[in-house]
Amino acid sequence: MTGPTISRRRFGQAVGALTIAFSLAPPSWAQAAKLPGSLDKNRMLDGWLRINPDGTVTVFTGKIELGQGILTALEQIAADELDVVQPRITMVSGDTAQTPDEGFTSGSQSIEYSGTALRYACAEARQILLELALERFGLAGKTLNFEMAVIDGTIWVGSPDRTVTYWELSGEAQLHREATAKASPKPPEALKLIGTSKPRLDIPAKVTGGVAYIQDMRLPGMLFGRILRPPSYTTQLLSFDEGRVKQMPGVVAVVRDGRFLGIVAEREEQAIAARDALRDAARWSDEQSLPPADNIYRYLKDLPAEDHVVSEKGAGPAPSARAVHDATYTRPYTAHASIGPSCALAQMKDGALTVWTHSQGVFPLRRDLAKALALDESRIRCIHKEGSGCYGHNGADDVALDAALLARAVGERPVKVQWMRGDEFGWEPFGPAMTVSLHAALDERGMIVDWTHDVWTNTHSTRPGQKDGVNLLAAWHLAQPIAPGKPEIIPQPAGGGDRNAVPLYDFPRQRVTHHFIPEMPIRVSALRALGGYANIFAIESFMDELAALAKVDPVEFRLRHLDDPRAFAVIQAAAKHAGWQPNLPGRTGRGRGIGFAKYKNLSAYVAVVVDAEVDRRSGAVRVTTATAAIDAGQVVNPNGLINQTEGGIIQATSWTLKERVGFDRGGIISRDWQGYPILTFPEVPVVSVTVLDRPTEKSLGAGEAAQGPTAAAIANAVAHATGARLRDLPLAPERVKAAAFG
Repeated sequence: MTGPTISRRRFGQAVGALTIAFSLAPPSWAQAAKLPGSLDKNRMLDGWLRINPDGTVTVFTGKIELGQGILTALEQIAADELDVVQPRITMVSGDTAQTPDEGFTSGSQSIEYSGTALRYACAEARQILLELALERFGLAGKTLNFEMAVIDGTIWVGSPDRTVTYWELSGEAQLHREATAKASPKPPEALKLIGTSKPRLDIPAKVTGGVAYIQDMRLPGMLFGRILRPPSYTTQLLSFDEGRVKQMPGVVAVVRDGRFLGIVAEREEQAIAARDALRDAARWSDEQSLPPADNIYRYLKDLPAEDHVVSEKGAGPAPSARAVHDATYTRPYTAHASIGPSCALAQMKDGALTVWTHSQGVFPLRRDLAKALALDESRIRCIHKEGSGCYGHNGADDVALDAALLARAVGERPVKVQWMRGDEFGWEPFGPAMTVSLHAALDERGMIVDWTHDVWTNTHSTRPGQKDGVNLLAAWHLAQPIAPGKPEIIPQPAGGGDRNAVPLYDFPRQRVTHHFIPEMPIRVSALRALGGYANIFAIESFMDELAALAKVDPVEFRLRHLDDPRAFAVIQAAAKHAGWQPNLPGRTGRGRGIGFAKYKNLSAYVAVVVDAEVDRRSGAVRVTTATAAIDAGQVVNPNGLINQTEGGIIQATSWTLKERVGFDRGGIISRDWQGYPILTFPEVPVVSVTVLDRPTEKSLGAGEAAQGPTAAAIANAVAHATGARLRDLPLAPERVKAAAFG
């Protein structure tokens, strides 16, 4: 691409908008060694961007596209800071051979960490190029009495007749240097792309039938693999007769290593048929190792727990109270329920392994693959390719090891492995079951003066990449198994099982305890919002119960206990746009409820108002509308933020009304869409989202912010509609009917 031709008049206009100032004074935090965002651990400028002689820019990020539109937003950030048009930019993400190591794309942190790093890296690269332009015209170090501007990579040095492009300077720029973060990013008033809705980079291939997903990938000479899992977690392989399977059409290899059984075939349908034959050829022990499903919460609470007080304030005797209230809430094991089962491609060539994966963390995955396969990390390359949808740790990492084990057995031909639906539901790590018990006391004014929060749960992350062990399923089934890593607590303030357990409300006396259960009878890991979903569901349901006890409108009751003006604003905005009316009559079969949270107490503020209808005959709940307000600080792409909030509300509606993993003593029994129903298109509510943009504030993570408030808003709407308070998720028809209508 070539630089633009711009008139003197347009140059004058551009100077007014794009005047630059050379201020090398570091911001106050830069006196310490720490750099902003992910730049701190990935300090080389050319690890983030390269200016190419052909008129293009390559931008690198360790964060990956999960359908959240992050690459579009990061491209906007880079284009704005560099002053180039977006078509010049090529985004490269999630490749252990090319991109910075930013860990996992998780926790709603991509804009906060990768976006911040990219802003500073691009600002510094732009300043380097501007200084080179001054040198080009012999003006370096001189007092300048003119202004400079950049328009689409063309630098105008005081005059439209004195210009040079980024591309001409690319050879001199020498971006292979450590970042300093001394070049300040642009102020809000100078931004042109940040804060505007731009078309998503990932959407065209998804709607036109292009190779959008890893499930669509095809490589030359590719083979197809399938895995036969044991019937349950602890089942042992007693015998295996592979003779007939080897003779089946298209079969290239039968792979057995301990309890790991796999098949490789020329065609996909041949691999599926051979997998069915593998099932007939294997004999397994009969194990009944899972806990009783009908008493799972009691079972978990009886296991040994590590108690951690994560928040405590107020001392001395408890204040006098007019009323006290106690309640316990539960959340079941929940699946990721990815529409497309997990998939990976792997190829072994010249002793090196390449894996194409929809893992959320290609670098941590590489570390675990190296341990499982006894390979040096330098011999493994993991390349991200979008999967068909998952927020959290599903089977994407596990299937990468499956594919690698099969590829190792067939020479240099690539092998594609896709899990079957039963594999996905039976073997993925679920969102953990949780129990939350709350206690509060109200004074004579109806104000909360004492608050206690106790949460019992397993770890909320068994992702790959831990220091010890290997958190990949097949590694546990090998003849020489490698045990998983020790369950870990995610520390506050972000938290894991105790995420959002510390209330944002201002109580004079409170105690929050995380009862961490190390033993995991059912495999669990990260699912969107982690413990925040259940903790916010509990807190916000309890706030409605306390508001009723105090005889105060639920919105007013919340506002009375807040001293954060941004929290005030988001609740008031949601209530206003929903047309909230205090003292609306209840028990009519139609109800309205509100839920609020600041995600992780660190990220976006969200309030959701839900309208719901309850069928008296069946107990079925239908959420008709959801009206939300969100404050995520400076908004990069408003449409993307709205999309994320809408998607979070819809997913949370499905979780809250329908989703729970079914199991018995022998194993997981919800192995298909009949056993694990999700929200259908006709059941999707009408969703409206209001964005409170704050361009002078830092961007806040928003991808997981709506889940908890939505769950509570639905529960509160059902209580308003029926007069019955349900505290156990999901709010399935049989539960609602029994509680509300006998």
